[in-house]
Amino acid sequence: MNSRGSNNRLSSSTSTFRSRISFLMLSMFSAMAALYVAGRLWLDSENRVYLIQELDRRTGQGRSAISVDDTLKIITCREQQKRLAALQMELGKSSQEGFVSKHLLDNYGKDSKKKLLAVVGVSTKFGNKKNRDAIRKAWMPTGAALKKLQEEKGIVIRFVIGRSSNRGDSSDRAIDDESRHSNDFIILNDHVESPQEQSKKTKSFFAHAVEHWDAEFYAKVNDNVYVNLDAVGTVLASYLDKRRAYIGCMKSGEVFSQPEQKWYEPEWWKFGDGKSYFRHASGEIFAISKALAQFISINRSILRTYAHDDVSAGSWFIGLDVKHVDEGKFCCSSWSSGSVCAAA
Repeated sequence: MNSRGSNNRLSSSTSTFRSRISFLMLSMFSAMAALYVAGRLWLDSENRVYLIQELDRRTGQGRSAISVDDTLKIITCREQQKRLAALQMELGKSSQEGFVSKHLLDNYGKDSKKKLLAVVGVSTKFGNKKNRDAIRKAWMPTGAALKKLQEEKGIVIRFVIGRSSNRGDSSDRAIDDESRHSNDFIILNDHVESPQEQSKKTKSFFAHAVEHWDAEFYAKVNDNVYVNLDAVGTVLASYLDKRRAYIGCMKSGEVFSQPEQKWYEPEWWKFGDGKSYFRHASGEIFAISKALAQFISINRSILRTYAHDDVSAGSWFIGLDVKHVDEGKFCCSSWSSGSVCAAA
């Protein structure tokens, strides 16, 4: 009897021990499987993050490479500022009639800024100080008069120039000295001044101007052009209802494919068998509305430039829903009676 009871207890203990071993093995297997799955998920997550970052780096989407549709949506949203300005005017009228508290009106006044009519950039070079001085004497105000022009007529004028390829040399120092004395420069510190880089300079000017001044229009002028500012202001004001306006003396012309030719275009082959440029505004003077300047600012890193800045500007707008305004008064070289400018 005792021997049989001992055998039963031994068999029961062995069975219990085996069950515990099996449970422990199953637990260890489950833990290892969980760790393996978690590790794979973590690795996959890291790979996805890396691939997304690499894609952003290579395509430029991490900065500004967005679709035209998205860009125009952004611009449309920003244009709601115009409606806000109109509401602020209504707020002022209501306050005068006693419907709004003076405290509320004062708070609105602190945040509001008068919108400018135009920012005019006069593209110049290091060796063209005589041109700049001639412009200052002829049509561009200086000193207090320059500020008065901005306050009373809503027009900002600045000479636009880049930096020397030998940063900090005598050319840079001369421009810095002239700028301190006249206070009428936009110095593009990230742009190297060069005849071959004029298109990039024009693009940088529009991006800089729209980021620093809130205006209806942004205009580019060469430093050998004389301008009637009052007449230019009148012309631009007549197009305030055009939200996406590209205004200038529209032209086309031959694309020169030989390097020895004066107006040689290295990428002539892109303009078809006829080698003729699409319609674009003359580079002597042209203006664009705020929405287009914002488009340039947002997409500056992916906008293509050609040998000439007027052709480049035209290429930026040719695929957009833009109003091309062929403004004969901006034809400076024609010396027509209605022109608001004249090329020297």
